[in-house]
Amino acid sequence: MRAISQKTFGGPDVLETVEVPRPTPQPGEVLVRVAATSVNPADWKLRSGALPHFGEPPFTLGLDVSGTVAEVGAGVTVFGLGDEVFGMLLSRSGAYAEYVAVPADFLTRKPASIDHARAAALPVVALTAWQALAELRAGQRILIHAAAGGVGHLAVQIAEARGAYVIGTARVANHEFLRALGAQELIDYTAVDFTEAVRDVDVVLDLIGGAYGTRSLQVLRPDGRYIDTQGSDAEHDPRYHRVYAESSGTDLQRIAELVERGELRVEIDRVLSLADVAEAHKLSESGRVRGKIVLLPWETA
Repeated sequence: MRAISQKTFGGPDVLETVEVPRPTPQPGEVLVRVAATSVNPADWKLRSGALPHFGEPPFTLGLDVSGTVAEVGAGVTVFGLGDEVFGMLLSRSGAYAEYVAVPADFLTRKPASIDHARAAALPVVALTAWQALAELRAGQRILIHAAAGGVGHLAVQIAEARGAYVIGTARVANHEFLRALGAQELIDYTAVDFTEAVRDVDVVLDLIGGAYGTRSLQVLRPDGRYIDTQGSDAEHDPRYHRVYAESSGTDLQRIAELVERGELRVEIDRVLSLADVAEAHKLSESGRVRGKIVLLPWETA
């Protein structure tokens, strides 16, 4: 089968299409025929070596998957051949491929109301937002940095659904988009210092990190929560909480229910072929993507 691999760490051009053996699902796994995957910032951080989770290359990227069950490993009873599923994986053998083996408990059934491209855009960003905001309560004021990004625009919707007052930082070109998703207050970070525009928030969801940490503490209530997904300079503060998305078919099922009820939607910036994966990584690294970039297998794009 075809897959995207790399022989070394580096820029987008190290990614190449190779022929590799089709994987065999181990006990507790299913083999998924990939209908779509997507690009997350973690992908290009792994590719470059900035995030050394997989060790040395070669490996195949791709944390998101949506597709059809093609083979079932021993002990799996929740899925059968032909089931349409989606989920998040964290493996050296990722979803930038024609087939991928995935632990069954990382998956859930794809919502019938959306196609594979839209389902593949969801898992990493939806799980990050869902798990980061697990303790958010109705009536709280939340500030979401990078609100128009992949995680951010889903966090806006989840926070609004939980009854929070949602404030977001984003370029002015994205303000109308975010208001339609439920943001009540928006700050154009290119023109306004958010530390001067907002005060007394209960929760900050920081999807940028770095120096945004200490600055965010200035607008946070003394008993508030600063939730960091990227790594920031606020680790010293007792209000600091670092979150990492965890694969969970159970959480994804709850997310899928929101999708089916029309309460959660993912924005797709564009759809490309896995043959154009280097271009997709360049676009993602530019920081100018609204929502997600989806990748389809070579012959279907």
